[in-house]
Amino acid sequence: MPQSPNAPANPIARQRTQWFHRYANGFAIANVIVQVGIVLTGGLVRLTGSGLGCSTWPMCEPGEFTPRFHEATSFHPFIEFGNRTLTGVLVVVAILLVLSVTFDRTRPVWVRRLAALPLVGTAIQAVLGGITVLVDLHPAVVGSHFFISIVIIAISAMVQYYVSDQPRPGAAKIPGWLIKTVWAVQIVLIPVVILGVITTGSGPHSGDAEVGYRFAFDPMAIARFHALSVWVYVALLALIGYGIARHRHVMAPQQTHAWLIVVAITLIQGGIGYFQTFYGLPVAAVAAHMLLAGVLTVVSVRLGLFFTTPKPIRIPGAAPATAA
Repeated sequence: MPQSPNAPANPIARQRTQWFHRYANGFAIANVIVQVGIVLTGGLVRLTGSGLGCSTWPMCEPGEFTPRFHEATSFHPFIEFGNRTLTGVLVVVAILLVLSVTFDRTRPVWVRRLAALPLVGTAIQAVLGGITVLVDLHPAVVGSHFFISIVIIAISAMVQYYVSDQPRPGAAKIPGWLIKTVWAVQIVLIPVVILGVITTGSGPHSGDAEVGYRFAFDPMAIARFHALSVWVYVALLALIGYGIARHRHVMAPQQTHAWLIVVAITLIQGGIGYFQTFYGLPVAAVAAHMLLAGVLTVVSVRLGLFFTTPKPIRIPGAAPATAA
């Protein structure tokens, strides 16, 4: 572990700090995985019409915390309760992340505060999930539930980047226009997600087999606006690719690889988007589209961070951060 002026002098405290430092990145990676995973399970709740499988919150049914199995029971309560159970896993992982970063005094204060945000966001999501049930899956509440998940995923990706000991390439020699384009990609991703939420909220998957609240928009019209925002995103990625090729002599391998990963995920996500639009929104395709929305958020945020760290940060014993 690199030495830090904030490292404690007491041997026991120093050993404890080293332990937390060693495992913080593992907890951060686990946090990213479960935050993306709950987007998938939440999507399955919606796509299988299980949104009101549990009729109340925090209990599943009045007086019953878990679903009760009997001959007339459908699979909906178990899917909904499974999603709620994963929220408990989220809380545990987020707490471990907070503890591992908070007790590591080598971390800057702002990193410790940033590490607490996924836990705060998860608590907000748990309450909002209960409100979603109580308002019978109103599309605005359901949509905000998904959007907040994306924000938490973005923050979780930032936390993992800053607590990891991987070398970080500097951006001091990269042209300013290219750095601004990378940040423009992050900004454009916001309307891409919002329009995607509205598109889903205007389609047939209301989240429950009997309750059918939908946005009063033409699904195809909203889908076109969503596709337009995606094409703007793709155009910016192409411009970044041009900049990387033109200035490859100052690019670190991590920066090029980060861009390639974003491009690959974007192409897959776009292909699934068009497929689900023209083939009647099959459940598997929509679920994959929602999952990849979380994955794209992670890799997009990492792309932005790789291009905005002012100076290279090299961890002793790790590979060099910058290209020759």
